[in-house]
Amino acid sequence: MEVKALLQIGRFKDIVFTLFKYGLDDIVDRLDLPGRHLFARIPPDVDTMTTWERVRHTLEDLGPTFVKFGQLMSLRPDLLPTGLIDELQKLQDEVPPVPFEQVKVRVEGELGSSIEDIFFHFDETPIAAGSLAQVHRAVLNPNRDVVAVKVQRPGIRTIIEKDLAILEAIVKRLEKRTERLQVWDLPNLVNELRRSLTHELDFSREARNMKIARDNLAAVDYMRVPRVFDDYTTERLLTMELMEGRKLKEIGTDEIADKERLAKVILETTLVQILEHGFFHADPHPGNIMLMEGGVLCLLDWGMVGRLSTEARYGLIDMVQTIIDKDTDKILWILSQFAEIGARANPKMIQREILDILDSFHGVPLSKINIGRLVLDVIHLLRDQYIKLPADMAIMAKALVTAEGTARQLYPELNVIREAQPHVDKIARKRWQPESLWLGVKKALYRLLYLQKNVPGRIEHIIEVIDKGELRFRFQHENLSGLRRTLETITNRLTFGIIIAALIIGSSMIITTGVKPLLFGFPALGIVGYLVSAILGLWLVFNIIRRKKW
Repeated sequence: MEVKALLQIGRFKDIVFTLFKYGLDDIVDRLDLPGRHLFARIPPDVDTMTTWERVRHTLEDLGPTFVKFGQLMSLRPDLLPTGLIDELQKLQDEVPPVPFEQVKVRVEGELGSSIEDIFFHFDETPIAAGSLAQVHRAVLNPNRDVVAVKVQRPGIRTIIEKDLAILEAIVKRLEKRTERLQVWDLPNLVNELRRSLTHELDFSREARNMKIARDNLAAVDYMRVPRVFDDYTTERLLTMELMEGRKLKEIGTDEIADKERLAKVILETTLVQILEHGFFHADPHPGNIMLMEGGVLCLLDWGMVGRLSTEARYGLIDMVQTIIDKDTDKILWILSQFAEIGARANPKMIQREILDILDSFHGVPLSKINIGRLVLDVIHLLRDQYIKLPADMAIMAKALVTAEGTARQLYPELNVIREAQPHVDKIARKRWQPESLWLGVKKALYRLLYLQKNVPGRIEHIIEVIDKGELRFRFQHENLSGLRRTLETITNRLTFGIIIAALIIGSSMIITTGVKPLLFGFPALGIVGYLVSAILGLWLVFNIIRRKKW
């Protein structure tokens, strides 16, 4: 493992203890972590939990970095099985609040003035406390604006940096030792987590996200995004308009009066973000949507967002049309434009499976089609066929599925196709407007000029290398790490066996010579040889049994 990770030996102890606590000792064995034998007798606290439930509880016990890792993984249905994603969506990010004295020091340090000079009133008790920050209700001095002040927890950056080093070392070790986990691409997920947490810990970035979303959704009736107070916002402090109401997850559907309208607002909000602007909230679940007075909704927590390029949005529209037309050849072609198709992908199998998915919706009225289920079925097919979607495309799919699920909880009869049609038509018309066509022509001309300028030089360089006899080809084998480790293990055990056999034979020959010094009437050197060979043999047998590789 990396030196930076190994320095956190105390944290490794906590990880090993937690894994054993929830009966995940198989992971500990695969990781070969230090100190694992000390915890092997810990009785697992699993009761009747499923494997995925144990994973969730393990991540919750390990703290904020691991909770965030689980939450990020819950947005990737293209990588993880449905059962695991369902559990990861339940991850709790609620912790005891930081004492007000520390909060006061942080606020005054960030704003450069005493808290009394800036705020007319500042509640000492937070209205929410998470692993990264906590939120306090306050009133600003100048205009008596009621605000919510999001304060970053002191020391959280150091904790996350240490945990990320450990997590990175763990997933690399797991991927090397467990071939079936390689399809999940865990190291890349940790890289995404590092990027995501770096963004989430920069509250000025979240403030920017909120301002962009507020402008984009200004035309959507009954949906609001909190206003940001820039003069009182820094990287570690976010001051925004206080939105008062109840989160949808806290309200029973029977308590909501106009369910159909609210369901349409949620769906329209997501479609406007994805199709028209390509900038969207990554996780619009009921815990991030607040119902306020007057039936107005508010979308909270803009720390994690997704982005889609114009080309990606056009590709999405094309994909929808080809699915309706059942044109599997074109579906594969569109996928190849923005997805990474692995060498093990089987195009014929993909076409057959896509047709099978589409046939399951044959004869179903458009108003009854569950777009979320259709999207998830296609994503699971892509995962099984080793086709990797770009992270933002996968997150977009999950956001769309989540928004539809939230809307249907309110109003199960919602006609998703009818609600989406105006937005699809709008972006389709925009695609063929003269301005968009001319922009495409300019891009094509630029690429053509770039090729005309650079290709001749590159061809000349290749010919020069061939003339000098310096052209080389490099071949790289993939997915052979398991075979390599197996061969190394076999070689090591054979070597040990030969050494043990040689010691036994040599000791036997010495015993027959009667050479001195003697021990118990036999040559001492021969007896020592027997003892060494016996110890090595017992160690080899113990190692084979311990690793269950017999």
